[in-house]
Amino acid sequence: MAKEDYKGIWVFAEQQNGVLNPAVLEILAKALELKAHTGEELTAVLLGDCVGSLAETLFAYGADQVILAEDKALASYSARPYEAALTQLAEKYKPSIILYAATSLGRDLAPRLMVTLKTGLTADAIDLGFDRDEVFYQTTPAYGGSILAHIVILEARPQMATVRPMMFEPIEPRTGATGKLITETVDVKADPDYEVLETAPKQDTGDAIEGAAVIVAGGRGIKEEADLAPLKELASLLDGKLAASRPLVDNGWLPHEKQIGQSGTTVKPKFIFNVAISGSVQYQVGMQNAGCVISVNHTKGAPIFDISHYGVIGDYKSVIPALVEEIKNRKA
Repeated sequence: MAKEDYKGIWVFAEQQNGVLNPAVLEILAKALELKAHTGEELTAVLLGDCVGSLAETLFAYGADQVILAEDKALASYSARPYEAALTQLAEKYKPSIILYAATSLGRDLAPRLMVTLKTGLTADAIDLGFDRDEVFYQTTPAYGGSILAHIVILEARPQMATVRPMMFEPIEPRTGATGKLITETVDVKADPDYEVLETAPKQDTGDAIEGAAVIVAGGRGIKEEADLAPLKELASLLDGKLAASRPLVDNGWLPHEKQIGQSGTTVKPKFIFNVAISGSVQYQVGMQNAGCVISVNHTKGAPIFDISHYGVIGDYKSVIPALVEEIKNRKA
């Protein structure tokens, strides 16, 4: 079929245990912008078992229609049944674009669809749009995060991308919004080689950086593990969390869960304090949507200052202790 025969923007409505992944609502918001450009319908595709009630939420956050496919084999995520179900739906409706969240589930499912649908896939996109020639592009960090690449899928359809969470802001839910609910039957069977024995919610230690409102992050310029202590104290005084760029995690000074960046965690705090971080693209991808950015670096031309609201050119060994002392005095 010609690429002109493919129409519609799809968002894979990832859910687990009947709960939508928050990234779905973020992607729907961006998909609404794409819809405004192309005029194509925005469809959320919902797979599972007894999950039809989620359609109301998807309508509220922008979907024009929801394609619902329910089956016992889809009750819990299993790669082969999900791949088969989504492939059948895509081959029937022929959407032009399919977007997935770049979660562990989305990163597993999307490449499988790339193979079955014989199309292309951009991984970990941080932006989506149309260029001056009306070509749909997906922006993603490349070469270890040193540059941003604009990727296009010129001929194959559907055009597909996984999108990093926390890149876009969900719209305000539209009270009473409705849309077209399409119920589909898919031919799927449970994978005999795969069985979910038990599921349990991840234990919240209270130290995760994903939802932190305040973050103090250290980078490559910190030469000794002991120098993290003032940063940790500053984070505590600000009721925030301590985080890092990749070099400190590679040194083993902080766990991977504390890493911000393309290969780490994406965060969207109200306030982030960058200490001795140069500001590579790889790092900026993970915190570019922070509300207020303050940075301390001894190098005047460090890229981090290009995205900072406030900057201090100086030695963190002097700046951070002075700041800690000042906060303590004011709190006293």
